[in-house]
Amino acid sequence: MNIVDSSGWLAYFADEPNAEHFLTPLNDTASLVVPTVTIYEVFKVVLRESGENEALQAAVAMRKGTVVDLTAALAVAASKLSLEHNLPMADSIILATAKEVKATIWTQDSDFKNMTGVKYFPKR
Repeated sequence: MNIVDSSGWLAYFADEPNAEHFLTPLNDTASLVVPTVTIYEVFKVVLRESGENEALQAAVAMRKGTVVDLTAALAVAASKLSLEHNLPMADSIILATAKEVKATIWTQDSDFKNMTGVKYFPKR
């Protein structure tokens, strides 16, 4: 299972230099897990920078993976991980989701840089 965090999705949608690193998990939709907080973050940025139509298209593309909602149990696990790793809320939810579904996180977010189970690509 794979999770592409918001930074990876945004790189992909904007065709940034690092987009190539996220093609493998994004093209394998059967193994792609999408935390709802990732949809929130990506939709917000695309809406702000490109408009509602593009943001809606991004959200539709993201829903090709298996969407995992934020449950109470996942929120508690994310809170613990946030304190343990000094992570912002969204990152802790992504990490908790990855741990729950045993997924690899694909990212260019330095908050995940040295974590186990993460494929980190420095932003270019």
